[in-house]
Amino acid sequence: MTNTEHRIAVIAGDGIGREVIPAGMAALEAATRGSGVLLSFTDLPWGCEHYLKHQRMMDADGFARLAQFDAIYLGAIGAPGVPDGVSAALLLTIRQRFDQYVNLRPMRLLAGIKSPLADRRTSDIDMVCVRENTEGEYSGVGGRIHVGTANEVAQQVGVFTRRGIDRILRYAFELSATRPRKMVASATKSNALTHSMVLWDEVADTVRKDYPGVEYRKYHVDALAARMVTHPQTLDVLVASNLFGDILTDIGSAISGSLGIAPGGNINPTRQHPSMFEPIHGSAPDIAGKGIANPIGAIWAGALMLDHLGRRDLHDRVLGAIERVVASGKTLTPDLGGSAKTKDVADAITGEI
Repeated sequence: MTNTEHRIAVIAGDGIGREVIPAGMAALEAATRGSGVLLSFTDLPWGCEHYLKHQRMMDADGFARLAQFDAIYLGAIGAPGVPDGVSAALLLTIRQRFDQYVNLRPMRLLAGIKSPLADRRTSDIDMVCVRENTEGEYSGVGGRIHVGTANEVAQQVGVFTRRGIDRILRYAFELSATRPRKMVASATKSNALTHSMVLWDEVADTVRKDYPGVEYRKYHVDALAARMVTHPQTLDVLVASNLFGDILTDIGSAISGSLGIAPGGNINPTRQHPSMFEPIHGSAPDIAGKGIANPIGAIWAGALMLDHLGRRDLHDRVLGAIERVVASGKTLTPDLGGSAKTKDVADAITGEI
């Protein structure tokens, strides 16, 4: 059999990223063994430690190098001693430079995990958020004047384009059409944001007409956040701007049991540039180095990468292994009420694969 090789850039990054990414790589290697897929990993030691040494988060030719890969596998970025604006800029710039305009975040309650919401079954919490990932509130437009004085002013400009809104909505509707519930919930705040969110709603009302088989509802974002807690079983695909999606997916992960299990994909659907896959939990400096970080989010993110690379069967192989390990209840990290170490969970999932 001739293998199909995919070149993967690995940025383990900071904190627990360096602990969970090796677990993910082991799972991916197990899943692809004998499949005809060969993943070739290249480690790129970028992040906050790199910044402290070189005053930059990545090498000067970093984007040119990343552009040569088929996908990027990211652990986490952020560390004490490096301003959040500096560390976050690495993620935001990669997303924008490679037009990764879809941030895809599944939110599911897996069997064997207890939701903080009372009496919820796995079928009640099964959502996915399609978050606009390149513009909106995180566009980076703005500035500060009179810095350090009593008259200091900061302005952060949300940039919304008809093209950007249209393409993220269409992605959400097309995804929903493949799912059993076939429902799209659009997060808006047009009662207060009377320019950006009114445009968002107008585009949504146009796009929805092209998908008559998908139920559509718009929610003010605060009402949608509440509904995720009170009636999660009524939601399927959520589509949201950059800021709204960022917040809503943390709620979705929390009601699913833990931020530690949540994966994310930063996707360029045109495939003109590499997409990037990561757990959403961040670098968690409070537990870094203790060996107790939950590797499921990173492993699941790796499964999303396999799906993006055209192997849904391998995605299902990895996710099935995660589901079986979690359902057994025998090997869970402390965030899920267990006492297992990162390596214990990784070994259990790899063994299941």
